[in-house]
Amino acid sequence: MEIYFAGSIRGGREDAELYQRLITHIQRYSVVLTEHVGDPTLKASHGESYDTRYIHDRDLRWLKQADAVIAEVSIPSLGVGYEIAQALRLKKKVLCLYHPKKGKRLSAMIAGCPDIQIVEYNGFKEAKRAVDSFLSGDGQ
Repeated sequence: MEIYFAGSIRGGREDAELYQRLITHIQRYSVVLTEHVGDPTLKASHGESYDTRYIHDRDLRWLKQADAVIAEVSIPSLGVGYEIAQALRLKKKVLCLYHPKKGKRLSAMIAGCPDIQIVEYNGFKEAKRAVDSFLSGDGQ
């Protein structure tokens, strides 16, 4: 199984360490096509050093190749939203992990979509359980 992991890069890197921990956990089950999302050296100010067209085309190839998408959506990101929409268009199974924060709400376009499995979590252990359930087929 191949997983496309989505998390904010240019929208903010506050959760980069969490992304890396989730990616490492997912790799126990599957190949993660986008393991670079957890790279702590990526900065929001400039993201990856590749040309934007290259990133777009590469990521769409990976989305097509992936069996499913796991997205951490606590930090709003236009790119992650775009990736989720493309995944749905491609009929991919999508899990969105969301850590509620005071004064912040999950986008209605994500929260209201019946084709997305959304799990709110309050710690890494809960996020891991959601990933385990999703990848084992117990979720959705």
